[in-house]
Amino acid sequence: MRLTTKGRFAVTAMIDLALRQDKGPVTLAGISQRQDISLSYLEQLFGKLRRHEIVESVRGPGGGYNLARKAQQVTVADIIIAVDEPLDATQCGGKGSCHGSDHENGLHCMTHDLWATLNAKMVDYLDSVSLQDLVNQQKQKISENQVVVVRQPHANHTAT
Repeated sequence: MRLTTKGRFAVTAMIDLALRQDKGPVTLAGISQRQDISLSYLEQLFGKLRRHEIVESVRGPGGGYNLARKAQQVTVADIIIAVDEPLDATQCGGKGSCHGSDHENGLHCMTHDLWATLNAKMVDYLDSVSLQDLVNQQKQKISENQVVVVRQPHANHTAT
């Protein structure tokens, strides 16, 4: 089980969008450049995000994308599910037929319940993390990485 590039890129692009949308619609070309993600790939992802009403497009000059709802109301699970990212650690894909040839019998492998429980916990966790949480983390990192230079006034060393 692993999160594929599709899910990672979608979450990354959404953080980028949420960080910048206060200045107006955000272009996919801008996200593409900043995050080093193919523009055509972003267009595919944002088409799915738009259909799931997570983002909205703004046409015309100065157009781009905005969040369709507040960042606090969008979860990581929403984003990943919108781009068709599978969140399943079971061998059978959740169908209950872990032993390929036993599809009709629905036989589970010995570890099916373990992986099914992991799936539920993973979805619960991703559903508990909002886009706003991720934006706040990024803002915190940015502020921690900024170096503050304080200039000391030059002291006049004159002997009296």
